[in-house]
Amino acid sequence: MAFVKQRLPSLGGTMVSAFNVRALDAYAPVSATCPSGSLVRPATGLSSSETSYIASRKPKASSSLSSWLKKTNSGFSTTNLPTLVLTTSGGGYRSLLSSAGVVQGLDARDSNVGTSGVYQGLTYHAGLSGGGWLLSSIAGNNYPTVTNLKTTLWETAFQDSLLLPDNILAAAALTQITLDITAKEAAGFNISLTDPYGRLLSYQLLKGTDGGVATRMSSITGFSNFTSFNAPYPIISSLGVKTWEGECQPGPNATQYEFHPYEFGSWDSGVSAFIKTPYLGTSLNNGAPTGSSCTMNFDNLGFILGTSSNLFNTICKAPPSGTSNYTEVLTEILDKLEEVTTEDLYALYRNPFRGYSRSSLVSAQSELHLVDGGEALQNNPIWPFIQSTKRADVLIVNDNSADTSNNFPNGSEILTTYVQAQATGLSRMPFIPSVDTFISQGLNKRATFFGCDDNSQLTIIYLPNTAYTYNSGQSTAKLEYTVAETDAMIANGVQIATQNGTSGWPTCLGCAIVKKTGGTLPSACTACFNKYCYRQS
Repeated sequence: MAFVKQRLPSLGGTMVSAFNVRALDAYAPVSATCPSGSLVRPATGLSSSETSYIASRKPKASSSLSSWLKKTNSGFSTTNLPTLVLTTSGGGYRSLLSSAGVVQGLDARDSNVGTSGVYQGLTYHAGLSGGGWLLSSIAGNNYPTVTNLKTTLWETAFQDSLLLPDNILAAAALTQITLDITAKEAAGFNISLTDPYGRLLSYQLLKGTDGGVATRMSSITGFSNFTSFNAPYPIISSLGVKTWEGECQPGPNATQYEFHPYEFGSWDSGVSAFIKTPYLGTSLNNGAPTGSSCTMNFDNLGFILGTSSNLFNTICKAPPSGTSNYTEVLTEILDKLEEVTTEDLYALYRNPFRGYSRSSLVSAQSELHLVDGGEALQNNPIWPFIQSTKRADVLIVNDNSADTSNNFPNGSEILTTYVQAQATGLSRMPFIPSVDTFISQGLNKRATFFGCDDNSQLTIIYLPNTAYTYNSGQSTAKLEYTVAETDAMIANGVQIATQNGTSGWPTCLGCAIVKKTGGTLPSACTACFNKYCYRQS
């Protein structure tokens, strides 16, 4: 199927009053002096900025991890601790709230359970889609506690969610949001449904004027908890769609892109390059600006978290009548500014890798079309950590996917990552069994350790969403949560972190972490590995 721009349906009528283009505001990208040196680099290793941050973060993380391990069981050796990562899956508000509880259960500032303190031992935290919402809300607000975000922002925002059509139409912020988007278009940038979507999400996830409109991905580098290296390094992932080949949805081997405070790009062949995040939006050819100036302020955090969770393209193969009311409302907002076409189903980025020799897949394209990072059945952002450039040793993978009819994971997402890693030659991904095995052995309902016995691979500590104290298998389509529902989802997430208070679980968690680097283990670890390690028969 050729990719053709088609007019999307409008609701008709006047939803809001007409808007006049105003002076450029905080949402609009601006022209800036270009820095010295190239804006684009080959994906041959970590950037100097990320390397520098990790070099300062890792000692702090290891010190905190050491303290937690010694408190948990004095038999742990803490002289050579691994690099520990938390990954948070997609799944809309279900994932945000459930994984927020997991974070709370790991955060010594915010809980007093056996796992409290592990969060302080993290070097990285990655999020995708709904998990990217959580990570953006944490990192974009300078790493407060989950309790702080819950009581000062989420409880109110989620009970009157701006993602519901009636709430959108009644929102006092609607005029401001439309003006923000108008300003971006007036600055010469293509806009799409991801623009109003990201702005609506920002009002629920980011503090600050106009729904945190001035917060950018690169802003995180100036926040106090980041500059003092007290926070795990954040990564949000998204997928590229080969629309120029007629695709409207990403295939199983779709290019996986990463957004960091310092860089945006991909390790995948066909792109294999990164651009400095503050200069996203700059028109480039072969890594050099095509004009006399560069672009800054394109990396709006709301736009990026909207990019990672953008599912609008899933209607591209359906007839217009299948368009949801929500999409129609956003279409109507955008329709005030331009004729809405199928291209607007994607998050639109000027291609920073145009003309770049390493980026053969996209080098001829003027724009990148990005969508939800989970659309290719890899709903856990593991990909950044299985590259040949070693970032991590142990991943805590909190999976909130809705693989089953009752909206719980069944292992299919992490299995897809394993299959694609094998196909791509990425050997650091440990073996993952079939979905049938997940279900028959109950691996989809309890913690499991993958890769226990191979130090050349990651250890994955798999924590699936499970209903311990509340029915946490809420539909991804559920867009509004009462205060009581928000609190109950988070409380159940704490139980996922603690495995519902299972006796000995904190020690077993420590065993999985320390074993990866060969440290001395307490005798209790033998029983832990027998219980939690998945080993092929």
